Amino acid sequence: MLSRVANHIYWMARYLERAENTARLIQVNTHLLLDLPKNVTLGWEPIIDMLSFRDTFYERYSEPDEKSVIRFMVTDATNPGSIINSLASARENARIVREIIPSEAWELINQLHLQAKEDGQSVLTRRHRFNCLNRVITGNQTITGLVGGTMNRDKAYAFLRLGRHLERADMTTRIIDVRSASLLPQLAEDHTAFENIQWMGVLKSLTAYQMYRQEMRLRIQRADILEFLLQRDTFPRSLSHSLGQIIKCVSELPKPELVQESVDKVRAELQSLDTQTLKQARLHEVMDDIQVHLLDVHNTIDRTYF
Repeated sequence: MLSRVANHIYWMARYLERAENTARLIQVNTHLLLDLPKNVTLGWEPIIDMLSFRDTFYERYSEPDEKSVIRFMVTDATNPGSIINSLASARENARIVREIIPSEAWELINQLHLQAKEDGQSVLTRRHRFNCLNRVITGNQTITGLVGGTMNRDKAYAFLRLGRHLERADMTTRIIDVRSASLLPQLAEDHTAFENIQWMGVLKSLTAYQMYRQEMRLRIQRADILEFLLQRDTFPRSLSHSLGQIIKCVSELPKPELVQESVDKVRAELQSLDTQTLKQARLHEVMDDIQVHLLDVHNTIDRTYF
Protein backbone atom coordinates (compact mmCIF):
# COMPACT_ATOMS: atom_id res chain seq x y z
CA MET A 1 0.00 0.00 0.00
CA LEU A 2 1.24 3.48 -0.90
CA SER A 3 2.01 5.63 2.14
CA ARG A 4 -0.15 8.50 0.81
CA VAL A 5 -3.15 6.17 0.49
CA ALA A 6 -2.60 4.89 4.02
CA ASN A 7 -2.34 8.49 5.19
CA HIS A 8 -5.68 9.43 3.62
CA ILE A 9 -7.43 6.41 5.15
CA TYR A 10 -5.90 7.15 8.57
CA TRP A 11 -7.00 10.79 8.47
CA MET A 12 -10.45 9.99 7.09
CA ALA A 13 -11.05 7.85 10.16
CA ARG A 14 -9.58 10.47 12.50
CA TYR A 15 -11.73 13.28 11.11
CA LEU A 16 -14.90 11.19 11.34
CA GLU A 17 -14.13 10.26 14.92
CA ARG A 18 -13.25 13.87 15.71
CA ALA A 19 -16.59 15.12 14.39
CA GLU A 20 -18.44 12.51 16.43
CA ASN A 21 -16.53 13.21 19.61
CA THR A 22 -16.74 16.98 19.26
CA ALA A 23 -20.50 16.47 19.14
CA ARG A 24 -20.21 14.31 22.25
CA LEU A 25 -18.06 16.96 23.93
CA ILE A 26 -20.69 19.65 23.35
CA GLN A 27 -23.34 17.27 24.63
CA VAL A 28 -21.64 17.21 28.04
CA ASN A 29 -22.98 20.74 28.44
CA THR A 30 -26.19 19.99 26.58
CA HIS A 31 -27.04 17.23 29.08
CA LEU A 32 -26.29 19.58 31.96
CA LEU A 33 -28.63 22.19 30.51
CA LEU A 34 -31.42 19.63 30.71
CA ASP A 35 -30.60 18.42 34.22
CA LEU A 36 -29.62 21.55 36.16
CA PRO A 37 -31.96 24.20 37.63
CA LYS A 38 -32.74 27.14 35.35
CA ASN A 39 -31.03 29.59 37.69
CA VAL A 40 -27.66 27.83 37.33
CA THR A 41 -25.60 29.23 34.45
CA LEU A 42 -23.10 27.03 32.66
CA GLY A 43 -19.64 28.19 31.65
CA TRP A 44 -18.95 27.52 27.94
CA GLU A 45 -15.35 28.71 27.67
CA PRO A 46 -13.87 25.39 28.92
CA ILE A 47 -15.23 23.72 25.78
CA ILE A 48 -12.89 25.92 23.71
CA ASP A 49 -9.96 25.31 26.03
CA MET A 50 -10.38 21.54 25.94
CA LEU A 51 -9.84 21.56 22.18
CA SER A 52 -7.01 24.14 22.36
CA PHE A 53 -8.71 26.79 20.22
CA ARG A 54 -8.84 29.73 22.63
CA ASP A 55 -6.77 32.11 20.45
CA THR A 56 -8.69 31.20 17.30
CA PHE A 57 -12.00 31.76 19.07
CA TYR A 58 -11.17 35.23 20.39
CA GLU A 59 -9.98 36.35 16.96
CA ARG A 60 -13.62 36.07 15.84
CA TYR A 61 -15.80 36.36 18.94
CA SER A 62 -15.78 38.79 21.84
CA GLU A 63 -17.63 36.70 24.45
CA PRO A 64 -17.63 32.92 25.09
CA ASP A 65 -21.40 32.78 25.45
CA GLU A 66 -23.45 29.73 24.54
CA LYS A 67 -24.42 30.74 21.00
CA SER A 68 -20.90 31.89 20.04
CA VAL A 69 -19.24 28.72 21.32
CA ILE A 70 -21.77 26.45 19.61
CA ARG A 71 -21.40 28.34 16.33
CA PHE A 72 -17.59 28.20 16.61
CA MET A 73 -17.45 24.49 17.46
CA VAL A 74 -20.11 23.26 15.03
CA THR A 75 -20.53 25.44 11.95
CA ASP A 76 -17.63 27.95 11.81
CA ALA A 77 -15.64 27.31 8.62
CA THR A 78 -12.67 29.30 10.00
CA ASN A 79 -12.25 26.89 12.92
CA PRO A 80 -10.17 23.89 11.77
CA GLY A 81 -11.64 21.78 14.59
CA SER A 82 -15.32 22.54 13.98
CA ILE A 83 -17.66 19.65 13.21
CA ILE A 84 -18.42 20.96 9.72
CA ASN A 85 -14.69 21.25 8.88
CA SER A 86 -13.93 17.81 10.31
CA LEU A 87 -16.67 16.27 8.16
CA ALA A 88 -15.47 18.20 5.10
CA SER A 89 -11.93 16.89 5.65
CA ALA A 90 -13.22 13.35 6.18
CA ARG A 91 -15.21 13.64 2.94
CA GLU A 92 -12.18 14.89 0.99
CA ASN A 93 -9.97 12.06 2.26
CA ALA A 94 -12.74 9.55 1.52
CA ARG A 95 -13.09 10.92 -2.02
CA ILE A 96 -9.40 10.29 -2.68
CA VAL A 97 -9.60 6.66 -1.47
CA ARG A 98 -13.04 5.86 -2.93
CA GLU A 99 -11.61 2.77 -4.64
CA ILE A 100 -10.33 1.40 -1.32
CA ILE A 101 -13.35 1.88 0.94
CA PRO A 102 -16.85 0.47 0.26
CA SER A 103 -18.84 2.72 -2.10
CA GLU A 104 -21.67 2.78 0.45
CA ALA A 105 -19.27 4.26 3.02
CA TRP A 106 -18.39 7.10 0.65
CA GLU A 107 -22.10 7.79 0.09
CA LEU A 108 -22.78 7.86 3.85
CA ILE A 109 -19.84 10.19 4.54
CA ASN A 110 -21.03 12.53 1.79
CA GLN A 111 -24.58 12.39 3.15
CA LEU A 112 -23.41 13.08 6.71
CA HIS A 113 -21.51 16.16 5.54
CA LEU A 114 -24.54 17.48 3.62
CA GLN A 115 -26.83 16.86 6.61
CA ALA A 116 -24.47 18.76 8.94
CA LYS A 117 -24.52 21.72 6.53
CA GLU A 118 -28.33 21.68 6.50
CA ASP A 119 -28.38 21.63 10.31
CA GLY A 120 -26.08 24.65 10.52
CA GLN A 121 -28.73 27.03 11.86
CA SER A 122 -30.89 24.54 13.77
CA VAL A 123 -27.99 23.42 15.96
CA LEU A 124 -27.71 26.91 17.44
CA THR A 125 -31.07 26.54 19.23
CA ARG A 126 -31.43 24.45 22.37
CA ARG A 127 -34.63 22.88 21.06
CA HIS A 128 -32.95 21.29 18.03
CA ARG A 129 -29.34 21.00 19.19
CA PHE A 130 -29.55 17.53 20.70
CA ASN A 131 -31.08 16.04 17.53
CA CYS A 132 -28.55 17.78 15.26
CA LEU A 133 -25.58 16.56 17.29
CA ASN A 134 -27.13 13.12 17.61
CA ARG A 135 -27.35 12.86 13.81
CA VAL A 136 -23.58 13.41 13.64
CA ILE A 137 -22.99 10.73 16.28
CA THR A 138 -25.35 8.10 14.87
CA GLY A 139 -24.25 8.86 11.30
CA ASN A 140 -20.65 8.12 12.19
CA GLN A 141 -21.69 5.00 14.09
CA THR A 142 -23.49 3.80 10.94
CA ILE A 143 -20.33 4.36 8.87
CA THR A 144 -18.25 2.51 11.46
CA GLY A 145 -20.65 -0.43 11.39
CA LEU A 146 -20.70 -0.49 7.59
CA VAL A 147 -16.92 -0.56 7.10
CA GLY A 148 -16.60 -3.06 9.95
CA GLY A 149 -19.02 -5.39 8.23
CA THR A 150 -17.82 -5.02 4.64
CA MET A 151 -14.09 -4.15 4.41
CA ASN A 152 -11.38 -6.72 3.86
CA ARG A 153 -9.19 -7.28 6.90
CA ASP A 154 -6.11 -5.89 5.19
CA LYS A 155 -3.67 -3.05 5.76
CA ALA A 156 -6.24 -0.45 4.69
CA TYR A 157 -8.60 -1.59 7.44
CA ALA A 158 -5.73 -1.60 9.94
CA PHE A 159 -4.92 2.05 9.15
CA LEU A 160 -8.60 2.99 9.36
CA ARG A 161 -8.92 1.44 12.82
CA LEU A 162 -5.60 2.94 13.87
CA GLY A 163 -6.82 6.46 13.08
CA ARG A 164 -10.18 5.88 14.73
CA HIS A 165 -8.82 4.54 18.01
CA LEU A 166 -6.05 7.12 18.37
CA GLU A 167 -8.53 9.94 17.84
CA ARG A 168 -11.01 8.27 20.20
CA ALA A 169 -8.37 7.95 22.92
CA ASP A 170 -7.46 11.62 22.62
CA MET A 171 -11.04 12.85 22.56
CA THR A 172 -12.14 10.64 25.46
CA THR A 173 -9.47 12.31 27.61
CA ARG A 174 -10.73 15.72 26.46
CA ILE A 175 -14.34 14.89 27.31
CA ILE A 176 -13.22 13.82 30.80
CA ASP A 177 -11.13 16.99 30.96
CA VAL A 178 -14.24 19.13 30.53
CA ARG A 179 -15.28 18.06 34.00
CA SER A 180 -11.94 19.19 35.46
CA ALA A 181 -12.79 22.71 34.33
CA SER A 182 -15.18 25.09 36.03
CA LEU A 183 -18.38 24.37 34.13
CA LEU A 184 -20.45 25.76 36.98
CA PRO A 185 -18.58 28.88 38.15
CA GLN A 186 -21.49 30.20 40.26
CA LEU A 187 -22.19 26.91 42.01
CA ALA A 188 -22.23 27.30 45.78
CA GLU A 189 -20.27 24.95 48.00
CA ASP A 190 -23.44 23.44 49.42
CA HIS A 191 -24.60 22.37 45.94
CA THR A 192 -22.27 19.39 45.76
CA ALA A 193 -25.22 17.20 44.73
CA PHE A 194 -24.92 18.74 41.27
CA GLU A 195 -21.41 17.32 40.90
CA ASN A 196 -22.84 13.84 40.34
CA ILE A 197 -25.17 15.26 37.70
CA GLN A 198 -22.13 16.64 35.88
CA TRP A 199 -20.37 13.27 35.97
CA MET A 200 -23.54 11.58 34.75
CA GLY A 201 -23.45 14.00 31.82
CA VAL A 202 -19.91 12.86 30.99
CA LEU A 203 -21.07 9.21 30.99
CA LYS A 204 -24.05 10.01 28.80
CA SER A 205 -21.91 11.97 26.34
CA LEU A 206 -19.90 8.76 25.79
CA THR A 207 -23.02 6.57 25.72
CA ALA A 208 -21.49 4.96 28.79
CA TYR A 209 -24.12 5.37 31.49
CA GLN A 210 -25.84 2.00 31.09
CA MET A 211 -22.56 0.12 30.60
CA TYR A 212 -21.13 1.82 33.69
CA ARG A 213 -24.06 0.64 35.80
CA GLN A 214 -23.75 -2.91 34.45
CA GLU A 215 -20.01 -3.11 34.99
CA MET A 216 -19.50 -1.17 38.21
CA ARG A 217 -22.87 -1.72 39.92
CA LEU A 218 -22.21 1.43 41.92
CA ARG A 219 -23.82 4.81 42.31
CA ILE A 220 -22.43 7.69 40.29
CA GLN A 221 -19.08 8.54 41.86
CA ARG A 222 -16.21 10.50 40.36
CA ALA A 223 -13.42 8.02 41.17
CA ASP A 224 -15.36 5.02 39.84
CA ILE A 225 -16.31 6.84 36.64
CA LEU A 226 -12.66 7.76 36.06
CA GLU A 227 -11.62 4.15 36.57
CA PHE A 228 -14.30 2.95 34.14
CA LEU A 229 -13.52 5.48 31.39
CA LEU A 230 -9.75 5.33 31.73
CA GLN A 231 -8.80 1.84 32.86
CA ARG A 232 -11.57 -0.66 32.06
CA ASP A 233 -10.76 -2.73 28.95
CA THR A 234 -14.35 -3.97 28.70
CA PHE A 235 -15.78 -0.62 27.61
CA PRO A 236 -14.94 0.15 23.94
CA ARG A 237 -14.65 3.92 24.42
CA SER A 238 -12.34 3.70 27.43
CA LEU A 239 -8.78 4.93 27.06
CA SER A 240 -7.37 1.53 27.99
CA HIS A 241 -9.42 -0.26 25.33
CA SER A 242 -8.41 2.25 22.64
CA LEU A 243 -4.73 1.85 23.48
CA GLY A 244 -5.07 -1.93 23.27
CA GLN A 245 -6.68 -1.59 19.83
CA ILE A 246 -3.85 0.66 18.63
CA ILE A 247 -1.35 -2.03 19.63
CA LYS A 248 -3.44 -4.64 17.80
CA CYS A 249 -3.65 -2.49 14.65
CA VAL A 250 0.08 -1.81 14.37
CA SER A 251 0.83 -5.49 15.00
CA GLU A 252 -0.87 -6.11 11.62
CA LEU A 253 1.47 -3.60 9.93
CA PRO A 254 5.23 -3.70 9.20
CA LYS A 255 7.71 -2.18 11.67
CA PRO A 256 5.35 -1.90 14.64
CA GLU A 257 8.04 -1.74 17.36
CA LEU A 258 8.45 2.05 17.68
CA VAL A 259 4.70 2.68 17.79
CA GLN A 260 4.20 -0.08 20.35
CA GLU A 261 6.96 1.41 22.49
CA SER A 262 5.29 4.83 22.33
CA VAL A 263 1.90 3.37 23.28
CA ASP A 264 3.46 1.44 26.17
CA LYS A 265 4.52 4.75 27.76
CA VAL A 266 0.88 5.87 27.85
CA ARG A 267 -0.25 2.51 29.22
CA ALA A 268 2.38 2.64 31.96
CA GLU A 269 1.14 6.05 33.13
CA LEU A 270 -2.44 4.84 32.96
CA GLN A 271 -1.73 1.72 35.02
CA SER A 272 0.01 3.75 37.71
CA LEU A 273 -2.99 6.07 38.06
CA ASP A 274 -5.05 5.64 41.24
CA THR A 275 -8.44 7.17 40.54
CA GLN A 276 -9.52 6.80 44.17
CA THR A 277 -6.82 9.19 45.39
CA LEU A 278 -6.61 11.46 42.32
CA LYS A 279 -7.43 14.97 43.46
CA GLN A 280 -9.76 17.08 41.34
CA ALA A 281 -7.08 19.74 40.90
CA ARG A 282 -4.71 17.14 39.42
CA LEU A 283 -7.18 15.75 36.89
CA HIS A 284 -6.53 18.42 34.26
CA GLU A 285 -2.76 17.97 34.60
CA VAL A 286 -3.01 14.19 34.23
CA MET A 287 -5.24 14.47 31.15
CA ASP A 288 -2.80 16.97 29.63
CA ASP A 289 0.11 14.57 30.19
CA ILE A 290 -1.78 11.73 28.51
CA GLN A 291 -2.68 13.95 25.54
CA VAL A 292 1.01 14.83 25.09
CA HIS A 293 1.86 11.11 25.08
CA LEU A 294 -0.89 10.46 22.52
CA LEU A 295 0.55 13.20 20.30
CA ASP A 296 3.88 11.39 20.49
CA VAL A 297 2.11 8.18 19.38
CA HIS A 298 0.72 10.03 16.35
CA ASN A 299 4.14 11.49 15.49
CA THR A 300 5.67 8.04 15.68
CA ILE A 301 2.97 6.65 13.36
CA ASP A 302 3.59 9.54 10.96
CA ARG A 303 7.36 8.94 10.87
CA THR A 304 6.99 5.18 10.53
CA TYR A 305 4.32 4.92 7.84
CA PHE A 306 3.66 8.24 6.12
